[in-house]
Amino acid sequence: MSNALEVTNLTASIDDLEILRGVDLTVPFGEVHAVMGPNGSGKSTLCHALMGKDDYTVAGSARVDGTEILDMSIDERARAGLFEAFQYPTEIAGVTLDELTAAMAEANPADNGFTTRQEQTSELLGMGRFRDRFVNVGLSGGEKKRSEMYLMGVANPKIAILDEIDSGLDIDAVKQVAGMVEAMRSPDLGVLVITHYSRILRYMSVDKVHVMVKGRIVKSGGPEIAEELEGGGYAALQKQVASSK
Repeated sequence: MSNALEVTNLTASIDDLEILRGVDLTVPFGEVHAVMGPNGSGKSTLCHALMGKDDYTVAGSARVDGTEILDMSIDERARAGLFEAFQYPTEIAGVTLDELTAAMAEANPADNGFTTRQEQTSELLGMGRFRDRFVNVGLSGGEKKRSEMYLMGVANPKIAILDEIDSGLDIDAVKQVAGMVEAMRSPDLGVLVITHYSRILRYMSVDKVHVMVKGRIVKSGGPEIAEELEGGGYAALQKQVASSK
């Protein structure tokens, strides 16, 4: 059986600056994984490389449900089942959330379950009062992240990459976003949470934690790794990586 996401020896660079130095990562369907790491470790670059941001020269392999995506355009990757929730959700003045999801439905006319899924996700996340408002305009940080989760549910991806969804949120909003992720768990979905801190992981059931340092995954294991990092920081792992060169 294919995995939701399988990354093998992924490298990414901008000009002569190498950022990802051979990332290996697998997220099975039905599981929530987290990638943690210090600033500058390559976490956001991993998101950008997988989504196809054209600033980067990328090599290696990235498969969504067994399909190689690195040679695809961004919209083709989305159709293949890849979704990214952004650290800083974009405001789209003049376009309502309902208009945006209508465009999503038009782009995929063969998706017969779209309307049902939209209504179910809207009810689950309490999105009724937001759907006729411009996308993310005038919303709080927590409300913007709720909007991202709504779009994820409507899009029905195979793998969802949540780039620092806890960034800028107070503790109540962190709990709410974590609860949304848990509510949207599915055997047909893999989730990869990118974060600096362990606090959001305390409110969701994470199956595996991966630690990234200097463009590589240097440690993987259970959720206890997040608590270890919260207590001791990244210094020991950074020193270990430096001494192994």
